[in-house]
Amino acid sequence: MEILVYVQGRGPVIVLLPSLGRGATDMEELALPLCEAGYRVLRPEPRGHGGSTGPLEGKTLHDWAGDIAAVIHSETDVPVWVVGHAHGNWIARTLASDHPARVRGLILLAGSAGKVPAGMQAQPIPPEVRAMIERCAEPGLPDRDRLEALQRVFFAPGNDARPWLTGWDRHLMAMQTAAQKRTPVDEFFAGGDAPILNVQASHDVVAPPAYANVLREYLGERVTNVTINGAGHALLPERLDEVVAAVLGWIRTHETAETC
Repeated sequence: MEILVYVQGRGPVIVLLPSLGRGATDMEELALPLCEAGYRVLRPEPRGHGGSTGPLEGKTLHDWAGDIAAVIHSETDVPVWVVGHAHGNWIARTLASDHPARVRGLILLAGSAGKVPAGMQAQPIPPEVRAMIERCAEPGLPDRDRLEALQRVFFAPGNDARPWLTGWDRHLMAMQTAAQKRTPVDEFFAGGDAPILNVQASHDVVAPPAYANVLREYLGERVTNVTINGAGHALLPERLDEVVAAVLGWIRTHETAETC
């Protein structure tokens, strides 16, 4: 197998992991300001997509995380910052759980925790929301139908959903969803022992604001919560500047603390 990686910039390494059924190009807009701020950014393409090859059937999140661990190992011997957007948050936490020595800190963007607040009954994503997610990636549907689905599940009211009309890989989405279902939450939930920045969106349908504090509730003070207003699950094409500010502010705070 072979993992294609886009590499930009110089400095401490940040690895960017994209959302469900989407590739490394999604993270380019985030990569550019991080490079300008003095970081070396790696954007691995998920296996089976965009030049990355490897078996997909029967895999778990541990396999996807192993790919990223190999990418990091090929680049550096020191721990790196890892950013996981939406589904990428599951892979990032699995990576930190399986390969803690590779991860300096986790930044989770619009990520579902995988559990609910203590005392609440777990609620799966409603079937109508799941159906809308699949409609977003259906190339045979008219753009107007896909835009309606994108607006309902990924974007906050008033935000332009057109940037996400492209970039979908239906087969990748199916394989990643299956891998997630094969991986028990407790195998990756804690994200090792790395510090975590948990960036949530105020209008997120997939990772609802009601669950925004779950990671901190279970994992304590190593989790820092930030909420971005006026954004949905897509987050990056909606409020990029605010996400960049949150990510860089948190990383620099930890870098300063490490040198003290």
